[in-house]
Amino acid sequence: MFNKIGWFLVIAVTILGCQDDDTEFGPVVAPSDLSVSFEVQGEDDENPNGDGTGVVTFSANASNALNYTYSFGDSRSSFSSDGDLEHRYVQQGVNTYTVTVTATGTGGAATSQTTQVTVFSAFEDNDAKQLLTGGSSKIWYWAAAEPGHLGVGPNNGDPTDGNNNFPQFYQAAPFEKNGADESLCLYEDQLVFSLNDDEELVYQLNNFGQTYFNGAFESVVGGSNGFDFCYDFDTDGVKNVTLSPSESIVPDSEKRGTTMTFSDDGFMSYYINTSVYDILELTENRMVVRGIMNGDLAWYHTFSTDDPNAEQGGDDNSDGSGEPEGTLVWSDEFDVDGAPNPANWTFDTGTGSDGWGNNEQQFYTDRTENIEVSNGTLKITARDEDFGGRSYTSSRIKTEGLFEFQYGTIEFSAKLPEGGGTWPAIWSLGADYQTNPWPAAGEIDYMEHIGNTQNTIYATVHRPGASGGNADGGEIEIENASSEFHTYRTIWNEDTIRFFVDGELIHQVANSDAVPFNKDFFIIMNIAMGGNFGGDIDPAFTESTMEVDYIRVYQ
Repeated sequence: MFNKIGWFLVIAVTILGCQDDDTEFGPVVAPSDLSVSFEVQGEDDENPNGDGTGVVTFSANASNALNYTYSFGDSRSSFSSDGDLEHRYVQQGVNTYTVTVTATGTGGAATSQTTQVTVFSAFEDNDAKQLLTGGSSKIWYWAAAEPGHLGVGPNNGDPTDGNNNFPQFYQAAPFEKNGADESLCLYEDQLVFSLNDDEELVYQLNNFGQTYFNGAFESVVGGSNGFDFCYDFDTDGVKNVTLSPSESIVPDSEKRGTTMTFSDDGFMSYYINTSVYDILELTENRMVVRGIMNGDLAWYHTFSTDDPNAEQGGDDNSDGSGEPEGTLVWSDEFDVDGAPNPANWTFDTGTGSDGWGNNEQQFYTDRTENIEVSNGTLKITARDEDFGGRSYTSSRIKTEGLFEFQYGTIEFSAKLPEGGGTWPAIWSLGADYQTNPWPAAGEIDYMEHIGNTQNTIYATVHRPGASGGNADGGEIEIENASSEFHTYRTIWNEDTIRFFVDGELIHQVANSDAVPFNKDFFIIMNIAMGGNFGGDIDPAFTESTMEVDYIRVYQ
């Protein structure tokens, strides 16, 4: 007997199609007398919402019903021919979900009902969240150089035969999915896992508008090639990711024991018509997952935190050390005391719109109190003082209209300010930003730092689909960020953008015609106070300075 049973009256009947009998398809008959029952696993007097597994068994019945569709209220849905289904809820704690059951009859006539089910789930895998996101946000790429990074094997229902945990049928050779002319799109993809403000796991596939489809599903986009191919396909933004206990037939010794389910039809780059992936292996820089296609085939995907496009070549200084490649085309050595060289720099002054779009708290000035060149360095100083209606002052200079460039190696040596709320940055903005508003214009942040995480250096790009808190970035911990000069280098070309600190690679992104990093940019240097990224300002803050020894561009 069910411990808890929900019986529902029919509240809506929708008839799709003509009302008269159709001589070709037969009569259109809507299901009637729809009833639904459910049982929460492990529910008793001591556990009124179940035993923590999150499992609920549903049963639906209606006269004249051909099949049933369940929408479980957690961004997932499922189909049943007989009305019986088992579903596992995985959001931790006690949660109430609105469940919609739709019975469909002949001619597409449908009857629906909604109810609520309250379930307790105790499953968690916080280590997986940490590994996937690095504690904030992390980009994963195809491990394209690895044999078998994409493969397929059986899913035959027998966990003892040893054939259900590896790609027995097919294993892709290194870079095989580039195609003979390297025109395919798979290895461009970036799989971004992040923690949102509520510490929930979210995901976004950045595939620059093209998805690599398994040939069996090309009809989704109107394809008719009969083989795997890249098609224009919108991946529809950020997805929620739920983690649940693995129920696959892979032996426990061969898997992590955790399954990822992506909301709203999310998928992991290669389209095989599934949103559910079993994690077989997960470390800080390697991930192997298994997804089921058509019930009887399992596809294996191997991902890495290394960009395969950057691995395929680049300039001779791909490690970011040694002398930069190319010819020095622009520089400022800051060897003439006084104001910044007007041949190189202009000022942004004031508060900007909405604190320069980031709720920043400073007023930018061109005063010597906030900016000057002396003793061989440029000094930008943020100060605690009332000025122009703000409680802090600072300075922001740029090369807009004086020096704008496409591609090159950008290098500078800097010693950073300190103090909670300080937010220094040396970065570039697309020169067409006035007619192509941010983030469409593109932004490359060579170095950002915030005093609230004193020795962490951030390197980031912003573009459509990856901007603001969901930008494409990396970080590194260094020593003495504010007491010693460190060398920051970015190598930007038509294939990649790579960021280094003291010769160590901290982040890299793929460049292509699909992103706005193939045009002129100009350089900006500033210290902001507070704002969306800078965070809370220390009440004891008085002033602090960023010193820049030099900045150079090579091409």
